[in-house]
Amino acid sequence: MKNLIILSIIISMSLVGTAYAQNQVNVEGTWYLGEGLKSGDYFEYTLCEIDLNACSPITLKIWIKGETTNVSEKLWDTQIVIIDGDKTLKGSWGLGKTVPTPIIFDDNLSDYAIAFKSSIAWISAFATGNEKDRIHGPQEFSAASWGSLGPVGGGLESYLAPSKVESITLPHKTTESVIIGWDNGNESEIWLVDEFPFPVKALTYAGINSDSVPVMFEFNLTQYKENVTDDPFSNVVETIQKSDLLQCDKKFLDYTSKRVSTNTYSMMIQYNYSPQVPIEGCEIDWKINFYSKYNDMEILDQVNYDIWVVDENDNKLYSYAESIGKNNLYIDFGQVEHRLPIEQESGLVRYAIFVYGLGPEDSIDSELGGYAIVEVEVEKNQLLKDTTPAPKIPQWIKNNAGWWAEGAIDDDAFTQGIGFLVKEGTIKVESTSQKDGESKVPEWVKNNAKWWAEGSINDDAFIQGIEFLVKEGIIPV
Repeated sequence: MKNLIILSIIISMSLVGTAYAQNQVNVEGTWYLGEGLKSGDYFEYTLCEIDLNACSPITLKIWIKGETTNVSEKLWDTQIVIIDGDKTLKGSWGLGKTVPTPIIFDDNLSDYAIAFKSSIAWISAFATGNEKDRIHGPQEFSAASWGSLGPVGGGLESYLAPSKVESITLPHKTTESVIIGWDNGNESEIWLVDEFPFPVKALTYAGINSDSVPVMFEFNLTQYKENVTDDPFSNVVETIQKSDLLQCDKKFLDYTSKRVSTNTYSMMIQYNYSPQVPIEGCEIDWKINFYSKYNDMEILDQVNYDIWVVDENDNKLYSYAESIGKNNLYIDFGQVEHRLPIEQESGLVRYAIFVYGLGPEDSIDSELGGYAIVEVEVEKNQLLKDTTPAPKIPQWIKNNAGWWAEGAIDDDAFTQGIGFLVKEGTIKVESTSQKDGESKVPEWVKNNAKWWAEGSINDDAFIQGIEFLVKEGIIPV
């Protein structure tokens, strides 16, 4: 009997040994996603997520305005602002009451809602407010494990487990936090604070065995306030994107699909792009799967790749990876989606889905390298410059816009030109009023001026954008 007990202990220890921590945390209490969430809560996070711009960081601002109803379901009415590079996006999510993840969301925030679910709200797969769910309900800090992640990185089964207590300084206080995580050769950690609705910090890694493992998601709470009743985003205005000025369709529904071999017959590439007839100046959505040449159902792992635009001799003219500051792109599991700007002129555009090889980024095996050419017919955009029969705006104002975008002249000189257009009736606005506290023209407006001065957009597109900015009081005239 004694030997049986010892054997049982050994087996139990071998299972727990695959968990992140072998020692239980001596902290009382339970936690779940959304614990203590209430109207008036305001959060700001810096966030990166592996499938969102290859983990380029964004700022996410969340305000719980109150409650709303979707059909018969009660949701948190959540106002959102995203700052993503030079873009500012504004909209709303409907977060679930039991599990506060986005149930409904504005179209322009869909990618960010998905990234939120996969990062800050990822732990809802293990800890929710459903007290009737013994497996996925509130979890005890002192538990040995919160659940199994399955085999991670091709190794033994891994467990999400509390590991240690650490003091952490938040925007509103310094307090104790419990770190939970797992270890698959790289310690992935998430910081939780009792009775705080969301995790406050995280650094996690993709589940692969490699000396160079990409970050899966990383975030930090940078601001938190309670009892916010006045709309904190009332003065926030969305950036006018070039795609909006060019009236681009942002819904990608109908895809052109085909499966082709690389030029070296190293693998099969399934590509899907939308719209079926892309328009210059807009975006093209790519969904790409990398398959084994031996098994048309086997998706390859650890793919190092890029999307190029090439000339008729297959010479590289443009690299998507280089455009976002990378040498190449990497995906753990060979299914990817990217939206590329179409900066080429209308006509036949030759894309190359280029594969450097398989394996970790620091030791790529080029044996399965190669590329596949995809020819896409791009349609002319009638709002681009060369379709404008005659300029409506004096050349000196266009010169001003270019100089202002380069920083050669100040805001006053630029707005004087806009004032001239208002006075002449070229820009039509009912009234102009400067927003409270706004003393300078936002920096992102220079993008619009730069595109116009360079001829990327025509007078009509520029005027539409400036009319909106003047009406909103963003450009004071």
